[in-house]
Amino acid sequence: MKQDITEALKFHFGFDKFKGNQKAIVENVLAGKDTLVLMPTGGGKSLCYQLPSLMMEGTALVISPLIALMKNQVDSMRNFSEEDGVAHFINSSLNRAAIDAVKQDILSGRTKLLYVAPESLTKEENIGFLRQVIISFYAVDEAHCISEWGHDFRPEYRRIRPLINEIGKQPVIALTATATPKVQHDIQKNLGMMDATVFKSSFNRPNLYYEVRSKGNDVDREIIKYIKNHDGKSGIIYCLSRKKVEEFTGILCANGIKALPYHAGMDSQMRSNNQDAFLMEETDVIVATIAFGMGIDKPDVRYVIHYDIPKSLEGYYQETGRAGRDGGEGKCIAFYANKDLQKLEKFLQGKPVVEQEIGKQLLLETAAYAETAVCRRKVLLHYFGEEYTEDNCGSCDNCLNPKILIEAKDLLLTVLESIEALKEKYKTDYMVNLLMGFETSEIISYKHNELEFFGIGQEEDERTWNAVIRQAQIAGYLAKDIENYGLLKITANGKMFIKKPVSFKIVKDNEFDEDESSETPLRGGGSCAADPALYAIMKDLRKKLSKQLEVPPFVIFQDPSLEAMATTYPVTLEDLQNIPGVGAGKAKRYGSEFIAIIRKYVEENEIERPEDMRVRTVANKSKLKVWIVQSIDRKIALDDIAISKGLEFDELLDEIEAIVYSGTRINIDYFINEAMDEDHILDIYAYFKESETDRLEKAIKELGSDYTEEEIRLIRIKFLSELAN
Repeated sequence: MKQDITEALKFHFGFDKFKGNQKAIVENVLAGKDTLVLMPTGGGKSLCYQLPSLMMEGTALVISPLIALMKNQVDSMRNFSEEDGVAHFINSSLNRAAIDAVKQDILSGRTKLLYVAPESLTKEENIGFLRQVIISFYAVDEAHCISEWGHDFRPEYRRIRPLINEIGKQPVIALTATATPKVQHDIQKNLGMMDATVFKSSFNRPNLYYEVRSKGNDVDREIIKYIKNHDGKSGIIYCLSRKKVEEFTGILCANGIKALPYHAGMDSQMRSNNQDAFLMEETDVIVATIAFGMGIDKPDVRYVIHYDIPKSLEGYYQETGRAGRDGGEGKCIAFYANKDLQKLEKFLQGKPVVEQEIGKQLLLETAAYAETAVCRRKVLLHYFGEEYTEDNCGSCDNCLNPKILIEAKDLLLTVLESIEALKEKYKTDYMVNLLMGFETSEIISYKHNELEFFGIGQEEDERTWNAVIRQAQIAGYLAKDIENYGLLKITANGKMFIKKPVSFKIVKDNEFDEDESSETPLRGGGSCAADPALYAIMKDLRKKLSKQLEVPPFVIFQDPSLEAMATTYPVTLEDLQNIPGVGAGKAKRYGSEFIAIIRKYVEENEIERPEDMRVRTVANKSKLKVWIVQSIDRKIALDDIAISKGLEFDELLDEIEAIVYSGTRINIDYFINEAMDEDHILDIYAYFKESETDRLEKAIKELGSDYTEEEIRLIRIKFLSELAN
């Protein structure tokens, strides 16, 4: 049999040897046994059912979720065979004549592989037809779709087992590129294959580099710069919404990058054309939602960028898995802002409670991955139930920039003893709140604020406690009870630790400063200027002007604008308008003195200015801003403006803030006077007049709970427009 399999591999596919577990998997299928294959993207899953289908009598029925995937797989199989009829698909894209031709090929015995979508499988007509066919076995591809805990749950996958029973029982091979232990169990249970032989390959992709960057408002600029530095290489950029896909594709094209969009809202022919253009290298970049890429066999994708952090780590792993499938370079860069996760959590509202709980837990895992300072490879593999024993993978941002380890033996002991005292009935966020002494409504209702150890951990910050709990899981002292929405459980090793504590060193989580990066149209952070000396000179000038004009310094230019000036050295008013947060109005009003000192500094220090990379915006985005300004001029209520453009109210405020920060004067008094109490208007305005910073978080803290975030943002817009513009 061994010789036959290897000869068949060479004959049908031209390969001399199998990869990884492929040979053992094929043998298991040929022996008529149920088989579960857990193998990362690029590991060669398809061959595990393609080869046995060619060697067995009858037709293998492959259940697959995407039309694009089917087309890709069928084309691939036909390339390996002289007979076009060797592989077919039946789905909604085929007309009656095409379906009849497919059925004829199957009944004549020419077809060895038939791809169907689960929706097509449920049609009585198709079930009746398949009962007449000799089925060699069933292959369920993307099997994680069967689990609510998977990143792409599809309820119709739950009907596969009853349909198999109806068509005729034969062995099942289920395949997935991502499966946590919980998802694996769901797959086996729902497909009725608890006794299946499980083949689990390592999920480690050594050639992939993982990095998470803070997502500020210059994210477009960062991505464009990255793509231009990797000119001619293929890349995928994932966005969460169709709207963002269209918008960002336009921005890339406006900046001279060959890019095409891909999302489920597009016409199927256009989607197919764009996918083919990417495969045929007629375009360098695909900007897509998660609808793109499942099973797409393009081996030389050199980078995968997540514009928005995904909803789950499984989704993230599978999407990054499209990079470097040939074993070559594969860069995986994700942009992270906690604000994005808050938006995703909002989308869960209105869904069934169980679905909300699952969704929230998956988001927490994603946040933990983004914020951790531990080796990203170690965290990812632990999530999939695999231990990575190397101390430094050498191929992620955290390992290339390692942080100092701190001894956390006593902290871990505190965590374990607290969890034990509460009978292992609570989740991470609850335990952190308890240790920090936060009197949340939940803690008060359980009277846990009266416990002896309530607030015992106040000397440490939340990041430290989160890091202890996350890293204790990786070290095997704690485990999450997935069945119970992530309740923390103490493992046998954890119980041993309580009896006899040993050294336990951790690294603190990365800090993603959101004060400026997500709440104003500029990316914040302490001084990250390339030239601290020039930055200090400009801060002094700003302070001087602030006193002369009797306005707070941030009204003139925000810190991130000064940082950008100290990085790119603008020496003309036109250059200055390329700086984030500086529009034409602001450049004319305040720019000349800054330009003069920058020009003088550049000459005196013989500085070679870096070539400035200006991000050209797309007309549509400019149109939106112009339309908003015109609507405000016509005194249309802001909530009506938001509704008419399909924006959330906070998204509209983002747009208006960007307008005023870049120097355009607008008047929203008509809306404020209608929507707000006069005392609130005066109080918030007075706060900004006295404040040294326009940071929203600080304003909320200083003003207190009597004032809503929306009220503060509205008055901040009024204040900046009146004083700065």
